[in-house]
Amino acid sequence: MGMAADTAFSDTGGKNPVIILIHGLGLDRQMWRWQVDALTTRYRVVTYDLLGHCETPRAIVPHSLKVFSAQLLDLMDKLEIDNAAVCGFSLGGMIARRFAMDHPDRLWALGVLHSAHRRDPAAQEAIRKRADLTAIEGPAATVEAALARWLSDEFREKHPNTTNDIRRTVQSHPKEIYSENYRVLVDGVEEIIAPHPQILCPTLVMTGDEDYGNSPEMTRAIAAEIPGARTVILEGLRHLAMIEDPARFNTALLSFLNAVRDGRAS
Repeated sequence: MGMAADTAFSDTGGKNPVIILIHGLGLDRQMWRWQVDALTTRYRVVTYDLLGHCETPRAIVPHSLKVFSAQLLDLMDKLEIDNAAVCGFSLGGMIARRFAMDHPDRLWALGVLHSAHRRDPAAQEAIRKRADLTAIEGPAATVEAALARWLSDEFREKHPNTTNDIRRTVQSHPKEIYSENYRVLVDGVEEIIAPHPQILCPTLVMTGDEDYGNSPEMTRAIAAEIPGARTVILEGLRHLAMIEDPARFNTALLSFLNAVRDGRAS
C-alpha cells in the first residue's frame, strides 16, 4: 500500500532479535517509553504510530485491521526486518492477531496485551455508543471516562503529569480520524475470533484483573484459541498496566520473550 514512507517510527538499531510494539487507540509510540530501555538489553525495539495517529497520516482507504496489518508489513519491509516478535496493546493487540493470520512467516512470537475478545451485547453497545459520541464531539467527549478505566484513582492522583500527557495525546486527534479508528476497535473483533488460519507461533496473552473492558475472561478466551499460548493476569492493574507498573509488566513480557528466544517456551 506504499504507507511505510509516511509512518513515524522509532528504531533502537542493533542486530538483536526484533520486537515491534503496537500502541492502542488514541495513543502513540511514546506510550512504550517505560518498556524500551528494559527490552533493549536483549532486543532491537521498533515502535511506530498507527495510521491516523499523531505523526502518521490516515490511509487513503478506509481503516480496518487488514489496512493496519498492511502498514506493519510495509514498515517491516522498509526496515528489512524478516521476522519479529509483534506485541500489540488493545487495538494494537487486534492488529497483531490480524498480522499473525495474514503473515505467519514474519513472526517469531506474538504478544496480545490488554486486548478484546468477543464482547457481550451490553458491552458492545456501550463501546459503539462511545464511538458514535466521538464522531460528533471528538475524543474529548470520552477521554475522562477512559482515563478512569485505564488507570487507578491512586495513580492518577499521584502522577498528574503522566495522566495529563495521556489526555493531551488522545485529545490531539481530529474527531473524524479518531472516530474512524474507534470503529475498527468496535467492529474488528469478530474477524480475529477463532483465527483462520490458526495462529501457531509462541504467544503471550496478558491483561490486568481490573481491566474490565479487556478482562481476564477475554484473555483466557483468546489464549484458548491459540495452541500453547501463555496467559498472564496482572493483579491490581487496569488497562495501562505498562505505565502504572512498568516493572511488573516488563518482567512478565521479558520472561515470555526470553523463554521463546532461549527455546524454553511451551
